[in-house]
Amino acid sequence: MAGSSHGHTPAAWTGVIIAFIGFCVSGAFMVMAVPAGFWAGMVIVVIGGVIGGLMSKMGLGQPRNARAARKAVQGREPADA
Repeated sequence: MAGSSHGHTPAAWTGVIIAFIGFCVSGAFMVMAVPAGFWAGMVIVVIGGVIGGLMSKMGLGQPRNARAARKAVQGREPADA
């Protein structure tokens, strides 16, 4: 996957960081046995996905035709051995 640029965009990084913060919040409140805090963290996880998706639609994600362009270039160049 190193050559695919999968996830190397501002949208991907932002969405994952927000979701990770939500995961940490949920984990902390789960250990403290506070269900409302756990669910608040889960809401943050979902918000991270929504924000990442919105940023991608705004043009900060990987272009949709990037995979086809990459395959075309790889087909013409010899593979590294």
